[in-house]
Amino acid sequence: MAFQVANNLRFRRNFGRIKKIIDLPYLIEIQKNSYDLFLQKDVPADQRQNGGLHGVFRSVFPIKDFNETASLEFVSYKLGEPKYDVEECHQRGMTFAAPLKVTVQLILWDVDPQSGSRSIKNVKEQEVYFGEVPLMTKNGTFMINGTERVIVSQLHRSPGAFFEHDKGKTHASGKLLYSARVIPYRGSWLDFEFDPRDILYVRIDRRRKFHATALLRALGMTTEDLLNYYYKTDTIVFDGRKPMLGFNPEQLIGIKAGSDVRDPKSDELIVKEGKKLTRPLIRQMEQARIKHVPIAWEDLLGRVSARDIVDPRSSQVLVECNQEITQERLDLIREKGITEIQLLFIEESRVGPFLRNTLLQDRIRSPQEALVEIYRRLRPGDPPTLESATTFFNNLFFNADRYDLSKVGRLKLNHRLKVNMPLEQGTLRKEDILEVVRYLMELRNGIGSVDDIDHLGNRRVRPVGELVENHFRVGLVRMERAIKEKMSLQDIETLMPQELINYKPVSAALKEFFGSSQLSQFMDQTNPLSEITHKRRLSALGPGGLTRERAGFEVRDVHPTHYGRVCPIETPEGPNIGLIASLTTYARVNEFGFIETPYREVESGRVTDRIRYLSALEEEDHVIAQANAENSSWAGRTRSTSWTSRPTSW
Repeated sequence: MAFQVANNLRFRRNFGRIKKIIDLPYLIEIQKNSYDLFLQKDVPADQRQNGGLHGVFRSVFPIKDFNETASLEFVSYKLGEPKYDVEECHQRGMTFAAPLKVTVQLILWDVDPQSGSRSIKNVKEQEVYFGEVPLMTKNGTFMINGTERVIVSQLHRSPGAFFEHDKGKTHASGKLLYSARVIPYRGSWLDFEFDPRDILYVRIDRRRKFHATALLRALGMTTEDLLNYYYKTDTIVFDGRKPMLGFNPEQLIGIKAGSDVRDPKSDELIVKEGKKLTRPLIRQMEQARIKHVPIAWEDLLGRVSARDIVDPRSSQVLVECNQEITQERLDLIREKGITEIQLLFIEESRVGPFLRNTLLQDRIRSPQEALVEIYRRLRPGDPPTLESATTFFNNLFFNADRYDLSKVGRLKLNHRLKVNMPLEQGTLRKEDILEVVRYLMELRNGIGSVDDIDHLGNRRVRPVGELVENHFRVGLVRMERAIKEKMSLQDIETLMPQELINYKPVSAALKEFFGSSQLSQFMDQTNPLSEITHKRRLSALGPGGLTRERAGFEVRDVHPTHYGRVCPIETPEGPNIGLIASLTTYARVNEFGFIETPYREVESGRVTDRIRYLSALEEEDHVIAQANAENSSWAGRTRSTSWTSRPTSW
């Protein structure tokens, strides 16, 4: 096959066996697009997305003083023109950068001491110089102090919820101990884990573990709430001689009939007294529309009370919530003339008895006790009060300033827990924590599957824009502390915004990143091909990533999801093997940071020229054929499938 390249002067011929379907993509797109999204330089201030520089300013501002009588608010920013062009910066040994100017407002408030209402007293607006931000050259590099550098994209563990087990290595018996981890983009890690006795524990930020039910109580849930959330409740009515159970097919299997069960219309005997209920018998009862089934007294023994059973005359608690029904307690219930009780049928539950057993072990009884206990464990030495403990706990997971799952984390959490929350929901919800615990208990009970941490659906790419954004945020947070101190120490009414802001921490954070970060490297200038390779490189090392010493064999190894996404060959020999890789030629990184590869769709056993880009998670639902599979050679294996052009790498 031949096709014309330029001005009728040259033909390029392809001698490959697989025909070319799509053109080569723009190979440094990952660098250019990411940094353009970070700067949003040519986008009007009112149309900028809530990400990059704009997103960082929006997340840190407004900055308020401790009395909330003044606040410094962000309005907009603009980037000026660089002083020298790239070539001149190279000759002079300077950084190719543009001045950043930020417009801020200092708002002073009048606070009414009686009502606490506030009114604006004065507004001062000013444009403040905020240092210089390095610009990317047209080749996707940075000119830092006269040398051309490349920021290597980082391949790191995606935020979200992950479930795994220890592969039987912890306990001598080889028992699998399951655990769940909720990793945010920014904030405290939350770990749930089983011990060898199947008691559920939790760790916050890898600190000392405590019973998971203490954390669930801190969410405002009582023992009764927790049991009713995870287990089905059945009402037992004491009608005459025998207890009557509401008709529930799942929970009737294996129970003995307490007396004869007859069809209410024909009076035909369906089940004889003392006979175990089987599926066919239950089906017959369902057809006869029987609403209550008499059960034997002994079938109540060993069941668990769903709530306190109280004597109606004396208001005395006969059986506490979560207590087992023994013969003695059953006799007491009958003696006191109780007509109705609620019981849990734990054996038939998908989550098993694990939560109930943990509740029995946990000595904490109320949400207030739980909050104080968590504060004590995470802040040892500080005397806890209920108010400070509540604020501390809410800041851990429910405060957007301290905790952020990010859109990626929320997407992964939605996918794993099968919920449908908007991606802007960056903090955890009470229901998220409860559902993570539910899935972990189901996993321990043999339902569900663990995650493969090396799967490319669980690892994402942090491109240059995101890496610079994170360091810019670190500098802004340092500057925020200094501004708050200045606001409280000096007379705020005489100050202008310029006098409050010292941009040095932000400038220092950027300089440190571009000058000395592990991911900021001198560009490989051996030849043009090595330049492009360097810009498409992926590193698992760097801040927030792995270290050479800690990385095991599994994380370095080639994974099936690398097909079409990460080159299986190109990796350095030595201590970095498998930790540094390259994107394949046709791979691209989507908005969430997951690597996508192009596939050709197959219809009725024939390969079409329709191209679909799929991430590692999306391709799980399809059968993938090799790139040179013949038409109709595997037709009929699946209704819809996909195949890929041969994955190649520079």
